Amino acid sequence: MSAVINAHNQRAERMLPLVLGDPARALAFAGDGQVSLATFVAHVHGVAALLPDVAHAMNLCEDRYRFLVAFCAAAVRGQTTLLPPSRTRGAIDDVRARHPDSYCIGDLDHCGCDAVVPDADAVPPPHYFRLPDLLPLGDGPMPCLDADALVAIGFTSGSTGTPGANPKRWGSLHTSTAQNLAALADLLDAAGTPVVATVPPQHMYGMEMSVLLPLLGEIAVHGGRPFFPEDIAAALRDAATPALLVTTPVHLRTLVASGVGLPPLAGIVTATAPLPQPLAAAAEARFGCEVRELFGSTETCIFAFRRTAVDAAWTPYPGVHLQPVPDGTLVAAPHLAAPMMLADVVELTADGRFLLRGRQADLIEIAGKRASLADLTRRLLAIDGVRDGVVCQCDAADGSGVRRIAAVIVADAALDDARLLDALRVGIDPVFLPRRIRRVDALPRNETGKLTRVALDALLGGDADVSVTRPGQ
Repeated sequence: MSAVINAHNQRAERMLPLVLGDPARALAFAGDGQVSLATFVAHVHGVAALLPDVAHAMNLCEDRYRFLVAFCAAAVRGQTTLLPPSRTRGAIDDVRARHPDSYCIGDLDHCGCDAVVPDADAVPPPHYFRLPDLLPLGDGPMPCLDADALVAIGFTSGSTGTPGANPKRWGSLHTSTAQNLAALADLLDAAGTPVVATVPPQHMYGMEMSVLLPLLGEIAVHGGRPFFPEDIAAALRDAATPALLVTTPVHLRTLVASGVGLPPLAGIVTATAPLPQPLAAAAEARFGCEVRELFGSTETCIFAFRRTAVDAAWTPYPGVHLQPVPDGTLVAAPHLAAPMMLADVVELTADGRFLLRGRQADLIEIAGKRASLADLTRRLLAIDGVRDGVVCQCDAADGSGVRRIAAVIVADAALDDARLLDALRVGIDPVFLPRRIRRVDALPRNETGKLTRVALDALLGGDADVSVTRPGQ
């Protein structure tokens, strides 16, 4: 009998709440009002009763509140949520091929996509479950999950090749969310802070900042995913108190340049790509709040931060240990069951922080000289008149056997190629000047602002070796 009791007690100790807080607290909001935690839990139980009995659910919901409901309903049913690297049909089909025992759940008549306006004529993927327009209400207790429950599988963006799968267990996400809440505590109001996010919840950064925070913190999240500056401003005005804006460098650059006025903010956090220091400083001056850059990956989740406007070094979360190795950096953290490999090369500082020194795959050598594609891209973006751009190395060698540098840019017409090269020549060695410059109306960035290898290969006719984004976030 004692063995049975001990086993029961051990299982009880492993159970962790799926959502925390007073049932009356706001969990989500939009222009038409707020949704309480109690109503959310009733929606979760109501939807859970409708779901098919399948092991994996791919969550394609466009509406963030419905994503939250679907994610938690799947977890209550013991299902693992698949988070595709994008919501293009190709990415959806690829993930489903890896998990044939899966179905797709969404809130539209068609599958999601990376376009600003989804294709209303798109055919839904096979085994597609559409959430009802009016979410059903169900009875049930505040749900709890085993700490070992596999609640999600996140896929890397494909910026460095084939997207990789990364399993996420509930105990690990519980711990990492507590770390995120502690790291953002000085930006958050203890009585509750609204969050408005421009990033999709399917991305691990969006998952951490706009799904897990409202589930496990005193935070209410806006149900939409605003894209254009005017939409972001409108969503921020829906918040009852100053909100935390969760965004990316691409969105932040557009916001700063737009001239659109924003209401007072609790702060701005950004991730998914390196944030240029001038842009961080401009955003702080423009919006009157701190811009905090978060560092992590799909493999590791967020584990460090910095105020980019004033700091070059990153501060790791408590308990995080970094070990530089030849191929990158091993990351050990309280939320990780084992150290994870990060492709980034870091330099540890005497005060316990670290500096990023690029990635092994990012380093190039020409004429015995070395440079970083990410650094070259940073210098390109710093040129006045360049609205967006990327520096890459061509796959094919020229007559001298050298793989030359190319640049793809979105720039003002007044900035011709000669002026662009003159501006680059000030800060970089001539061997790394682009020999090929291609001007485009827009770079093929996905919804988190990343440039995938496949997209740039298509743009440059398969003649590029590109390494400008971090491997996960």
